[in-house]
Amino acid sequence: MVVISGPKGNQQSDDTMSGSEPEDDVRKPALNTLIMQKFPEVVPLNVGGMYFTTRLSTLRRYEDTMLAAMFSGRHHIPTDSEGRFFIDRDGTYFGDILNFLRSDDLPPRERVRTVYKEAQYYSIGPLLECLDELQPLASEKVRKAFLDLLPYYKENLERIIEIAKQRAIQRKARFAKLKICVYKEEMPVTPYERPLYNSLRFDRSENETKLFEHHCEVDVSFGPWEAIADVYDLLHCIVTDLADRGITVDHQCIGVCDKHLINYYYCKRPIYEFKITWW
Repeated sequence: MVVISGPKGNQQSDDTMSGSEPEDDVRKPALNTLIMQKFPEVVPLNVGGMYFTTRLSTLRRYEDTMLAAMFSGRHHIPTDSEGRFFIDRDGTYFGDILNFLRSDDLPPRERVRTVYKEAQYYSIGPLLECLDELQPLASEKVRKAFLDLLPYYKENLERIIEIAKQRAIQRKARFAKLKICVYKEEMPVTPYERPLYNSLRFDRSENETKLFEHHCEVDVSFGPWEAIADVYDLLHCIVTDLADRGITVDHQCIGVCDKHLINYYYCKRPIYEFKITWW
């Protein structure tokens, strides 16, 4: 007996393959088709409910920005009921963004920080570079260079706030008082030994150094650091940063740490009383 099954199997296989070819022919164009959104030469914009009008070339001025990418045609931008292209972002400072893209105009000092945040969002590198050189951002860079010497600075600010809050809650009071130690030098330098050394950082043996290590009886301590900036500069930073958090602070020096260390050496680190008022 001879069974011939090959042709049927091949025919079925061929039918299957031939049946799939048209399907592939239909799918391929769909995968490769890219519909480009078209924009007019003059573009009406709705940025968070605020209306602007500008040229398409203005939005595309810098190729590596978010605006250039949005209006490149590769992405779909929705429109409002009036046909304006909608950007879901607060439009308060968008005019400053457009003014820079149009003619390199920069915002006044009081708007530099907020425009900087908008420039970061829209990834406008040239504007960020220009704003970095303006006040108050330029001075903040200098300030940050100093505060980077105290890596625990932000953590200590949070400790001040938390301690003051808990103390006020426990005492059912409007305000709370804390003791803060702010010192620049690691080791005390008495008037007697100051003339013997030519620098702020003089050499002592390791054993001698350990004799001077201690913690003042305060709530929070800042120091030491090596820089031209002094104690009053750091106090200014602390009070300013707390004020930026909406916290009212009064401070005054109430003395020094009198802990005896060795021989005629006493700590003498200045101690400040911080009064934080909550309402």
